Formats: sequence, C-alpha cells, structure tokens
Amino acid sequence: MHAWPASEVPALPGQGRDLRIHDTATGGLVTLTPGPVARIYVCGITPYDATHMGHAATYNAFDLVQRVWLDTKRQVHYVQNVTDVDDPLLERAERDGVEWEALAERETALFREDMTALRMLPPRHYVGAVEAIPAIVPLVERLRDAGAAYELDGDIYFSVESDPHFGSVSHLDAAAMRALSAERGGDPERPGKKNPLDPLLWMAARDGEPSWDGGSLGPGRPGWHIECVAIALQHLGMGFDVQGGGSDLAFPHHEMGASHAQVLTGDFPMARAYVHAGMVALDGEKMSKSRGNLVFVSRLRRDGVDPAAIRLALHAHHYRADWEWTDQVLREAVTRLERWRAAVSRPDGPSADALVEEIRDALAADLDAPAALAAVDRWAALQHEQGGTDPAAPGLVSRAVDALLGVAL
Repeated sequence: MHAWPASEVPALPGQGRDLRIHDTATGGLVTLTPGPVARIYVCGITPYDATHMGHAATYNAFDLVQRVWLDTKRQVHYVQNVTDVDDPLLERAERDGVEWEALAERETALFREDMTALRMLPPRHYVGAVEAIPAIVPLVERLRDAGAAYELDGDIYFSVESDPHFGSVSHLDAAAMRALSAERGGDPERPGKKNPLDPLLWMAARDGEPSWDGGSLGPGRPGWHIECVAIALQHLGMGFDVQGGGSDLAFPHHEMGASHAQVLTGDFPMARAYVHAGMVALDGEKMSKSRGNLVFVSRLRRDGVDPAAIRLALHAHHYRADWEWTDQVLREAVTRLERWRAAVSRPDGPSADALVEEIRDALAADLDAPAALAAVDRWAALQHEQGGTDPAAPGLVSRAVDALLGVAL
C-alpha cells in the first residue's frame, strides 16, 4: 500500500531540542533521545468513513513529533497501518450495499488526499492489515505453540496472563479494563475464555465474511491488536521510540499490542514511550463514527476552507487536551492565518532569530503548539505595529512555521 506525497520541510539555521513528552506508561514526562534514526508507529484508520477532526488532531500531534526530530537533524522512520478489514468496515459495506474492498479503497484514498492537503508527513511504510496477513499468521502460531494463546470454537485468543507486564501501559484496574474492553471491540462476556480480557488473535472464517489462509490456524482473519504488532515488529523492531494514537487506544489496543510483542520477543518494553492525543468533541460528545457527530476534513476543504487554517485550529489546542470543535475555533484559525500571511508578505520585519528558538522550545516541551502559536502571534503583532528592518525576517518566519508547524504561509 502506498502512502501520500511528502511536502518539503525547509531547513532552519541552528538545531532543535530533544523532545520531552508525556508517556502514558510512566504517567509523566520523558526525554526522548533516539539514535540517528528515530522510530515511530502511529495507529491508522479503519477506512469505513472519511477523515474527521478527531483523526486529524491525532495525526497532527505525531506530525509535530516528526518535525521536532527532523529539526534535531535525525532521520525519522515512521510506520502507519490501515485496518482495511474489520467488523465496522464489513458492517458499513453491507449497510451501503457496496463491496467492502471498494469501500476500504475509496476511504483510504480520501484519507491520503486529506493528509496531503494538511501537509502531514507520510510514513515510510504504510501497511494494510490484509497485506500484513502473511506476517501475522506465523506470530499467532508462535504464541499458540508457546502456550500464550489458545483455541475457542476455532478462534484463537491471547492469554493476557502470559505477559507479566500486562497492564503496564494503561495501569487500569480489572473492572475498568473489562468495561473498556466491552466498549472498544473486545468480547469479555464470551463464555469459555480463560480470562474475560483475553483478546482475539485469529477469527475463524464466518459464512459470508472474507477469510484468508491461516496455515495451521485454519482459514480466517486477524484480530485487531496483532495486526499492528506484526507491522511494527517487521518494520521497526522492538524498543522503538514512540507508539502513538488517540487516548482511546491506550486500552485495550496499545496494552494488548505491547503484551503480544513482549511475549513474542521476550523483550520489554515494546515502545520507549506511549503517547496519546486527546479526543475532539462536537456538541458535547466525543467525535466518533458510531455517534455520527463528525466534522470531515474533506467537507471543510470542499467548502473552501484553507487546509492551513485547519492545521492552525488543531495547533490551538494542546495535543493531550480534550476539546470541542466549534465554528468559532475555525474562525479564529482563519483570522490568525490571515494575520500571519500579511505579516510575512512585507519586505522586512523585526528580527525572527529569537522567534525560531521560542517555537523550538515550545514544541520540545511536550509539543506545546499553543505556546508556539502565541510566539508567532507576538512577532506578527510587532510587525503590524512597528515593522522592522531585517529583510531576512519574513522569510525565516515562513520557513520556521512551515518546517516546525507544517503550515505554509
């Protein structure tokens, strides 16, 4: 599966700071010091509907992570998946009377268009669940043969008790885990499971549903968590720098994935930091496909909204915060974009050397994009009120905003 085209990231004078970011597993800030190549895995979409602002906020956060790393002169190895076969996709295709493959292909293509328009840096490897099945099957077989998985009516389940580190990502108690498992795709009430929290690794073929050769597992399709584990281990290996996604993925998805990988390899942890973005609400409820309360990136673009304004609207909220999308949020972003573009359109301005360092400092401090915006606002206000004599300043501001915030002025 191919990703989307990369926009050029301008080079800036000097060098950025090492990123200090909140790690869900430790509950505090950690300083990330990757090697020459920083490694990040971000969980991708299930393509049964268009990209909404909740998606955009998540991918915006991890785009900032990459830009901070690039500014430290590191390379970035970014991997993202596409869950292109799953129950919600099959259910939506049946509801709409379309082939599930066509639905997945259409919505994945639209996602690529949205990411391109928003200037999100693409992954080096963009991998669908279906194409990962040849890598998934041997992992499930290894878990089963090691006694860490078991069969139930033809399905294969992972035993959470096989991982002594289970719970180390989310730190939830058993009752909270069970409730979230039921809410987020698990089946804790299924009779016959050794532990209600045990997640599905391989679903045996069902009538009327797609299935693939599972070797000794029999025909079927993969569970959700093992998909990301197979892709991450194949392309990044254990101990990569950041596992990223929305806060609703901390449990069960990232918890279960970590346990799968740790039992498979005998190493701990799967990722050096588990980083989670907050949820975006509309009309007082989390924006989600199941609720249907969605603001789509593609619809805003069709309505003539500049994608740069959409990114500024996302940057105006700290990545870990839960916040609500409103018309006012967008209006403020459009106004800010106009102010900034007017400020950099002049032939000279106040020196911007200190501004570049302010942006760097803000982003290195747990991706504080709102503080970075405030710094550019101050420079733009000074440009408007007093002007300046540095002919290099407007161009430097434009390059810094592009390189570090992904916004083209």
